[in-house]
Amino acid sequence: MLHLNDGVEPRAPNAVFETSLKQVELNTFSSSGGSHANKVGDMHRYLARTGIYNVKDTFLDISSLPVNNNIKSLASCLAQAHTTYGGPRSQEARQTAVLMIVQPNNFNTADERPIEYTLWDREDPVPTYRLEFGPDVLEYTRLTENRELLFHPPWLASKAPVEISVVYLRAGYEAEEYNHVGWEARLQLENSVAIKCPSLLAHITTFKKVQQALAAPGALERFLSESDAATIRETFVPVFPLDESEQGLFARKVACDPEKSVNYILKPSLEGGGHNVYGTEIPDFLASIPKERWFSYILMERIQPPIQSNVLMGPTALDSGQTVSELGIIGCCLWQSPSDQTSDHRCKMLHNSVGGWTFKTKFADVDEMSVVKGYGHFDTPRLMDP
Repeated sequence: MLHLNDGVEPRAPNAVFETSLKQVELNTFSSSGGSHANKVGDMHRYLARTGIYNVKDTFLDISSLPVNNNIKSLASCLAQAHTTYGGPRSQEARQTAVLMIVQPNNFNTADERPIEYTLWDREDPVPTYRLEFGPDVLEYTRLTENRELLFHPPWLASKAPVEISVVYLRAGYEAEEYNHVGWEARLQLENSVAIKCPSLLAHITTFKKVQQALAAPGALERFLSESDAATIRETFVPVFPLDESEQGLFARKVACDPEKSVNYILKPSLEGGGHNVYGTEIPDFLASIPKERWFSYILMERIQPPIQSNVLMGPTALDSGQTVSELGIIGCCLWQSPSDQTSDHRCKMLHNSVGGWTFKTKFADVDEMSVVKGYGHFDTPRLMDP
């Protein structure tokens, strides 16, 4: 997200200010919106071709609207993981496939289906099946002695099972999903030799506490050169633990002061949107929970983005007003862990690429950005000459 540099005020709509890119967060689990962003970008480029945006003295050149290939990129990455796994290892199976784990009563299928269809439609098709997280995982999959994950599609009851090459998790990120059956289902998937997207360790990196630790001095230097680490650190805003360390005590003092907390966001290690606490609401929220739970939160300085006048179309209304936007970069990577788990050798990177982007816009007086939860809107950036 663009952040107004220190000392820049006021945030007048459409004004040009000195800004810098700042990181909001890193999402590694069930990252949604890729297909939606692709479709919305295609729509805006189509409308630009029709000339509908050329009003009065305004001319919108289609070259200023970037192409978005999220769907193709995401499918290609899953296909590469499928190929890396290879053919069936179990004597029971005749083919391998990608298994997309989805939520029951899922209302976001329009973001998942395009990836599924693209995998099937490849020149070398990748069989892809959907299965609901929870009881269905336990009913329709099983592990062999060698931990191959076999899937028995209920509509193919008389045929051989399908061996799963890649488990693509689009469910299992909400705490409410982990009742006894949810834990058993996740354990069965994790115990298999199938490639997981994400892996368990990659899942953990999406936790805000891990991201706060990565922002600590010296953390990035373990993985990057000093110059690269310095460049990335420039995108960080101050992030603090809420523990009893020196930084944590400082953060607690700020978080409990309504006049100071206004410029901060309280974040738990929860996914799915709608869990953050903002500004002046932070002191009362902390007072309402036991101090033992404060340790699970981080306090992040609020990014102050520039404001633009815009028109947003939601499911029930078309409204105009002052808005802010957030750019998301989709990354696709596949790595191989060292065979010796006690080795200090790093993972071998097999694939690492930029898959595409998302662009979300919300009204400036709205805190959350989640589109699925009804706060934000998918958008397309207009590229301008510097």
